[in-house]
Amino acid sequence: MATPVQTRTRPKGAPHTGGCAPHHERTPRRRNGSGRAAAGLLAGLAAATYAAPLTLTEAERLALCAEPGVVALLEQAVVHDERAVAAGALPDPQITFGAANLPIEGGGFRTEPMTQARVGVRQSFPPAGARTAATERERTLAAVRRAESEARRRSVLLGVRTAWLDAFLAARSAQLVRDARAPFAELATVTRSLYTVGDKDQQDVLRAELARNQLEVRLVGIEQDQVEAGAALRRWIGDAAERPVAPELPPWSPPPPLDALRTALAAHPELAAAAHQIAQEEAAVALARTRHRPQWTVDVAYGYRDGAMPDGASRSDVLSVTATLSAPMFQFNRHAAAVRAAERGRDAAQAMRDESQRRLAATLLREHGRWVQLGRRLALQTDPVLSLAAANAEAALAAYRSDAADFADVMRSHIDDLEARLAHARLRVARKRSHAELAYLGGFARLADAPSTSLQAGCAAPAHGPADAP
Repeated sequence: MATPVQTRTRPKGAPHTGGCAPHHERTPRRRNGSGRAAAGLLAGLAAATYAAPLTLTEAERLALCAEPGVVALLEQAVVHDERAVAAGALPDPQITFGAANLPIEGGGFRTEPMTQARVGVRQSFPPAGARTAATERERTLAAVRRAESEARRRSVLLGVRTAWLDAFLAARSAQLVRDARAPFAELATVTRSLYTVGDKDQQDVLRAELARNQLEVRLVGIEQDQVEAGAALRRWIGDAAERPVAPELPPWSPPPPLDALRTALAAHPELAAAAHQIAQEEAAVALARTRHRPQWTVDVAYGYRDGAMPDGASRSDVLSVTATLSAPMFQFNRHAAAVRAAERGRDAAQAMRDESQRRLAATLLREHGRWVQLGRRLALQTDPVLSLAAANAEAALAAYRSDAADFADVMRSHIDDLEARLAHARLRVARKRSHAELAYLGGFARLADAPSTSLQAGCAAPAHGPADAP
């Protein structure tokens, strides 16, 4: 939250100066002081803004804003679109010019009837179907890159959601352990008091201090997890990962039923990219087969002749038309090998598509089952159950005070209370992770998401977007 700016009111009757001092009062020292004050104010505002909690919705927006991998794939798609235009064009024509049938033993340009100056145009034509196949190959490659960019977008969303959830779990676990300091400190105080009056032995005091020390060691380990989770989140959102994560998990709507997820899986961008890759390999096969066909070249030339015929008439100019075609009869083995290689590439693409489909289907079944089972486990660890664990710890401590329970029962009850809260936090985060996996596979939008968040929409969002919608 930004720090409010205090404004000074002008005394009644004082002349209004528009917020500036008169010219004779504007000394360099006052200007420097005003500059330092303004800089300090801006720094305070920036610090307050930077410390604002980072919600998952904002982390997703920051991750998708001009994400380099998505941008690179979209640029590659544009490259193939441009190459498709070039592949469908004819080769550039060639201009030929020169002199033909010049006499070398005597006479000149006008003496010999076949002597001429020639200017012509030569145009080559690729084998039939080659340009169409080459154009189709480039277009399908562009479609592959666009599908891969959508798959990359889903992967980025899954990555940033997982990293944010890990950071949330580390922060939540650290807070729970810090909250447990007070009960463990109270237990140590009670133990020392009872030991002072002779009701308990020194071993209870030592065990209470040992438990406090182990609690601090555990906190240090969780803080290390926080550092690692922040580093993983930084990969996706940069310096914004240094901000603390929001203290609450986003309340996402439940995923669709399993049958609906299976139907949506067929439209997964990874499978779409595989299908376009198969089409690209089909175009490569068609292009390889065109190499068996001849390539044509047409020459059209105009010949200028000077001089006169024996009857005194001027010599007529001449026009030449020549067609040339290649004869690929001596390269059959090479062309056949190229076709076989292209067909093997098509078969490999089909096998890769089948492998991806099986892998994604298995992952969907696993994550849906995990999401259901985690929900059942969470239903058994409700807030009333956690309250019972806390009440049990308090009751054990009260019984220990009255010498109705031993130290082991009190310590066990406090540890069980902490472990129950940590396990509850882990279960909540694990179910959110499974939800994120299902969203990656099924492509459905969370309740807080737009129908299909685009890069431009994400970049145009305010620096601190709204919190996750209920």
